[in-house]
Amino acid sequence: MKPFFRLLLLSLTVFFGMQHVNAQERDDRATILNFKGIQYKSKDSLFYTNFRFRMQNRLGFSNELNGEDDGKFDARIRRLRMRMDGYIYTPKISYSVQLAFTRSDQDYDDTGVPNIVRDAVMFYNFSDDFYISFGQNKLPGNRQRVNSSGQLQFADRSLVNSNFTVDRDFGISLNYSKDLGSVAFVAKGAISTGEGRPANSTDDGLAYTGRVEFLPLGKFTNENDYQEGDLEREETPKLSIGGGYSYNDRTTREGGQTGRYVQNPMTLKTSFADMIFKYQGFAYQAEYMRRDVDNPLNWTVEDDPQETSAYKGWGVNQQVSYLMNKGYEIAGRYTLVQPHKDIQDLERQTEVIELGLTKYMKAHRLKFQLNANYTFRDGHFNNNNQKAIWGGIFQVELGI
Repeated sequence: MKPFFRLLLLSLTVFFGMQHVNAQERDDRATILNFKGIQYKSKDSLFYTNFRFRMQNRLGFSNELNGEDDGKFDARIRRLRMRMDGYIYTPKISYSVQLAFTRSDQDYDDTGVPNIVRDAVMFYNFSDDFYISFGQNKLPGNRQRVNSSGQLQFADRSLVNSNFTVDRDFGISLNYSKDLGSVAFVAKGAISTGEGRPANSTDDGLAYTGRVEFLPLGKFTNENDYQEGDLEREETPKLSIGGGYSYNDRTTREGGQTGRYVQNPMTLKTSFADMIFKYQGFAYQAEYMRRDVDNPLNWTVEDDPQETSAYKGWGVNQQVSYLMNKGYEIAGRYTLVQPHKDIQDLERQTEVIELGLTKYMKAHRLKFQLNANYTFRDGHFNNNNQKAIWGGIFQVELGI
């Protein structure tokens, strides 16, 4: 039990600042404390784990222009997650476990089940360039989804991601990367159940997802392409171009891996393309997604069924930002989502303009975010239109 009590004691010091572990001490101690988590390695080096947590506390407000109510407040814990990564027996066999503890993070409203487990996946690393995974994890989908929600420069992902993402699923994936001189190439593919996190059994259809990335100017510093904003202040221009496709055969949910359950299985075909550019504090990223469904109209599986649909259509999201001195960042985002004519009785063209100011205290581990947004529909950008909504969000993220 001594290792347990030692780990518990050292965990508490993270919160109260009772001790500091410098670079020399990291070489001498089995347990490590820093903003990369609480790390423990057994004396025989056959077991290693890295424990992390993070929370997002939020205060928000939204108001429909010329609407009948006085607006809506949103005060809550948006995310509270615990995560463990490491290896057992050999670094070739690694694992990742992530748990969620807030209602909005558990897919509860759509499924009626508190889906606490977000990730539970094992990896076998054949080499530094190739590994396979087995379990529940993110699919190799669009860039903003692949990025952690803790690495975002706005409080939430875009509406494009919300409507078209393939999110998480249970299955097997293959991941390969290769450096061709100064050029980097990444390819990922997955076969999964197609029903997402709450699936209790596998139906007749599976989901097939693939993604490729091409980095013509070389790798980003410290995987800077998988976080929003140029916190690394790239010394030379860096560019990543990615794209992929997902075929979800006969899924029973509105969004494939997400959304409410429906009565009639549907086949979703989702394509996506994205890019990200960074240089000396400046960052720009763009994302395009499209979904095709042969028969998108459906009915929910409930005591009182409601008419619903899979979101058939396309969307584009663009973000631009600049990191100023002392960790302040200004950012802007424009999002457009266009439903297909087959579902226009249920969905409407939606555009969102957002502005953001972020203060990074310790990169994405400790940051303060202030966002303002304006949403308008059917192309009508005017203050007298009741279809328009304005709002704002203040969010604090803290984690290790």
